[in-house]
Amino acid sequence: MNHASDFIEQLKAMLGQGSYLDAPFDLEPFTRDWRGRTGATPFVALPRTTEQVAMIVRLANDANVPLVTQGGHTGLVMGALPQQEIILSTRRLDKIRKINAASDFVVAEAGVVLTRVQNAAQESDRLFPLSLAAEASATIGGLISTNAGGIAVLRYGMMRDLVFGLEVVLPDGRIWNGLRTLRKDNTGYDLKQLFMGAEGTLGVITAAALKLFPRPAARVTAICALTDLDAVVKLLPIAKAISGDAVTGFELIGRLGLELVLEHIPNARAPFRALPEWTLLMEMSFGREDGAVATMEAVLAAAMEQDLLQDAIIAQSDAQASAFWHLRENVSAAEKKIARGVHHDISAPAGAVPELIRRAEQAATQLAPGARFVAFGHAGDGNIHFTVKPSVSGGVTEADLLAKHDEIQRSVHMAAMSLGGSISAEHGIGALKRDELPNYKSPLEMEMMQKLKRAFDPKGTLNPGRIVNA
Repeated sequence: MNHASDFIEQLKAMLGQGSYLDAPFDLEPFTRDWRGRTGATPFVALPRTTEQVAMIVRLANDANVPLVTQGGHTGLVMGALPQQEIILSTRRLDKIRKINAASDFVVAEAGVVLTRVQNAAQESDRLFPLSLAAEASATIGGLISTNAGGIAVLRYGMMRDLVFGLEVVLPDGRIWNGLRTLRKDNTGYDLKQLFMGAEGTLGVITAAALKLFPRPAARVTAICALTDLDAVVKLLPIAKAISGDAVTGFELIGRLGLELVLEHIPNARAPFRALPEWTLLMEMSFGREDGAVATMEAVLAAAMEQDLLQDAIIAQSDAQASAFWHLRENVSAAEKKIARGVHHDISAPAGAVPELIRRAEQAATQLAPGARFVAFGHAGDGNIHFTVKPSVSGGVTEADLLAKHDEIQRSVHMAAMSLGGSISAEHGIGALKRDELPNYKSPLEMEMMQKLKRAFDPKGTLNPGRIVNA
């Protein structure tokens, strides 16, 4: 037997029947990601406790056997897609250990899906504000490891802004209990920050203490037909000035993305008789119901006066608001229904969003004349999801785009960087963008990241080949 086989036999004995998978049929869901890319693994470990995770990691470290940690497997940059590594799945670490409404925190294990945390907060008359399309399957550990964003970043911040403390299994198998719930703790390095956004390369997150907030008494949602793309950045300061900090969601959808949703997603209905080139979904949250709708009306009226809107509709019920959000949340699912393209998760300062989209389109067009573009995302915080798609007929084909994939991606990334932006706003680096990262990070930044990886994981056991080669 080789050392990997010996390691697997040790895991089987330690975990017991029912706490691992090794049959090809059972392994298949763990080796295919959301975009259909495939990997391979001989074994999936399914620990139920932090102590079991620690034993697995310690054994792997001793045997020099690489592990890939996998949560809900909703990532898009091949960060958890195995390349023959053993999978350590956190999905059975699924307990909500504690919730304290008075101190506004909940402690959840890494395998708890986001909707369960949202529901637990709601049952305690609190809000956990992270919200994204994959919330029914994305897990807390994965969301922290990738520093997920979502639709409420404008008001509540990224995932790292929503964490009080962490419990982490280090690469040598020791357990760091940093599940503190203090709002002020100025005692040296903030160690939890090292693991957030590290994509499992420095340790395995097993639990987290998360911040809760007061539940809004009222939410008002409006869908807007913009007069042009530049209107999106002119409308945001108006909305902020009139509503204070009430703007929670500020989501942009280009025409092609909306058309694909209407064509391919069940129960999707066009909000306007004639689709605009750019649609904006805006949500505001208020501590009291009085004046909530009037505030949204005042924002829309001011925008109309400045010729920023062709039309706007305020949702008259929760069901109508959900229907509006259904359009935004299904853009990615709809674009999967047609030919493949070249995907980007880019950002720039929020005020540069129109220029970001224009430069991205120009860069891609130079390499793929006639290509179409799906542009949508979080306009309030500058994060746009931008996909280059084939022409409808003739022109550039799917094969043409895939042949030029790296070249197109690089040109769009350069467009983002030219505006002081990022090549990965919220999806992470994973294995997909690892080799491209040094083109945008300084040599010193890359050196510091590599030193961190080597300091925490000198044998390279955890998520090898993700983010950096160390």
